[in-house]
Amino acid sequence: MTQTITVSCKLQVQPNIAPEIDKTLEKFAQACNHILDTALMENVTNTTKLHHLTYKEVRGATGLKANHVCQAIRRVVGNLKATYKIKQFRPTSIALDARTFKYEEENQIVGITLIGGRKKFNLSIGNYQRGLLKGHIPTSATLVKRKNGDYYIQIAVNIPTQPPGKTPRTIGVDLGRRSIAATSTEKTWNGEKLNQTRDRYSRVRANVQSKCTKSSKRLLRRLSGRERRFQSWLNHNIAKELVTEAKNTKSALAFEDLKGIRQSLNKKPRSKKERRKTNNWAFYQLKEYVLYKAAIAGVEVVFVPPAYTSQTCARCHHVHPEKAVRPRVGERRKGTRTKTGKSYRRGEQFKCGHCGWKHNADYIE
Repeated sequence: MTQTITVSCKLQVQPNIAPEIDKTLEKFAQACNHILDTALMENVTNTTKLHHLTYKEVRGATGLKANHVCQAIRRVVGNLKATYKIKQFRPTSIALDARTFKYEEENQIVGITLIGGRKKFNLSIGNYQRGLLKGHIPTSATLVKRKNGDYYIQIAVNIPTQPPGKTPRTIGVDLGRRSIAATSTEKTWNGEKLNQTRDRYSRVRANVQSKCTKSSKRLLRRLSGRERRFQSWLNHNIAKELVTEAKNTKSALAFEDLKGIRQSLNKKPRSKKERRKTNNWAFYQLKEYVLYKAAIAGVEVVFVPPAYTSQTCARCHHVHPEKAVRPRVGERRKGTRTKTGKSYRRGEQFKCGHCGWKHNADYIE
């Protein structure tokens, strides 16, 4: 079993070669846009059919190599299957395969096929990247031009994973808005800063969207990128700490299976602010980060049904609240009220109405 990770490496690009890279990126974006138009016009999302419809025309119009055109077709199909809201591809990256990319570990050099032929570039990387690339022969990568003008290559590396060992110990992880994650070992990551950051970006977006100018649209894209990167950075750190703790204690990680929670919550009558906070809850991203990090570390990850997980006492396993008890027909009298179940949670405090045990609610879920 292997796990694919991406190693980001900066390229040392000479000034006279940079225009050729830019031209290749522009032609690749042009090819993607032409293929996208054809796919939408013909309503085609099959790679083979789209290849027959566009390959010769795109290659003749752009002058790209054969493998570049094939990668453009794959990119369009992949994006169409993910979302149908694509409008236009921009010249920011190009996908590479074994025929258009080669990594030389001994000299820390990569060979990349551009529109004018194969060029070699030195890598400007540290020991961390060298350690990840050591002993591997990667066959795919992505050439990227960043906003500051630097060129990077994202190299895909397959790392062997360790088989998860069977362990009687399990660390339960509860996900939420108040606490992004809380473990049964009483470790928590407060979500206050994240919520404040998202609220701030929401207010700025609302102010910028009312202007409807070109500069405001550019600002919206930058704000979206900043917010996304902040969320990703935070989830990476949380996932790393969760997996590290599980590995050091030889434990498995248990999460609630929250598939479809957005749809179920949005069906309820809620304010616009609450809908925004629910839709911005990036628990799926955190789960994906945990899964791939756990696979490399050999940590088992399990998912449990979420029903009653927040209503069950961790000591006596009694489920709260108790169902309402109605008096029998013969016992009903005027003024008699239905007996209700006992409250089990107030704020962050859980109290079992059966055995009286008290604890932080996030730690027992």
